[in-house]
Amino acid sequence: MQNLTHRSKDVDRRPLSLWEKMYIPSVAKGMSITFGHMFKKVPTIRYPEETRPFSPVFRGLHVLNRDEEGRERCTACGLCAVACPAEAITMEAAERKAGEENLYREEKYAARYEINMLRCIFCGLCEEACPKDAIYLSETFAPSNYARKGFIYGKEDLLIPDPKTQASDLAAAKGQE
Repeated sequence: MQNLTHRSKDVDRRPLSLWEKMYIPSVAKGMSITFGHMFKKVPTIRYPEETRPFSPVFRGLHVLNRDEEGRERCTACGLCAVACPAEAITMEAAERKAGEENLYREEKYAARYEINMLRCIFCGLCEEACPKDAIYLSETFAPSNYARKGFIYGKEDLLIPDPKTQASDLAAAKGQE
């Protein structure tokens, strides 16, 4: 039978010499490889003390943005929910009442805004679909949790702190503290 790849090699079937029977060359070769790895740089990162650098295009947790005056940017247009391929975003719109001009930019706002992080695939399509730059994916990653409800983030969890009234919290959230 003829081989198709021509990569086969003939096996050497001659008896082993005394030197080869003691396996000293093979053991010495294995030990040299082992000692070579012992003195190389350790690739392990000691996580809580050290963090590895992330890629500049890393997409982490979602954040709902505010404008310079501290008002919510989200106008509840629903484009982020429609663009989400995993259907992880749920929102309900509401009309702005008189006296709430300092809270919301437009006449409509998101009364309920939830993202199910167990469904989210972190594709960034919600960020691209938003015409008001109200949602973006930050550089922080999702923390672990034991309950499913802990992975459903509501509006209060996603909204960044108000730059006027909570300036120190905003700086801490952005990592500038």
